[in-house]
Amino acid sequence: MAIWDRLRTSTASMQQQLNAKKNDLKSGAFRDASMAICALVAAADGTIDLEERRKVASLIASNEVLQNFPAEQLQQKFNDYCNRLQTDFDFGKVGVIQDIGKTKKKPAEARAVIQIGIVIGGADGHFDKSEQQVVRDACYAVGLDPNEFDL
Repeated sequence: MAIWDRLRTSTASMQQQLNAKKNDLKSGAFRDASMAICALVAAADGTIDLEERRKVASLIASNEVLQNFPAEQLQQKFNDYCNRLQTDFDFGKVGVIQDIGKTKKKPAEARAVIQIGIVIGGADGHFDKSEQQVVRDACYAVGLDPNEFDL
């Protein structure tokens, strides 16, 4: 099986797992961490252009699990995280990773945040090295082994 087919299958499987847990993923910490990882994946190469923001925002809006939250809250959080990362990527990344780490005490939420990062990263059929690295960093922040997610 070609690598892009495996990626597509893997992200579809992760989305199904997320959908099955949808009713358990309603906390503010999960909402914030989800938007943080979406922004982090979008900015993984050090920049976020307008088109990339639009694409990720569209993916967020269509994600069934994230529909637990008002769209305007998600948009505001996502934009806030993107702005932090654009202002100073390295410093912004520290704060974003800290917000992701707030789900560490709830393993189901932590795992779901990582899965959302992978789904967002793989949505275009290419989960590049910089995207994988930021999701790997997020794994460490929430106390999960990146190997669990083939990272």
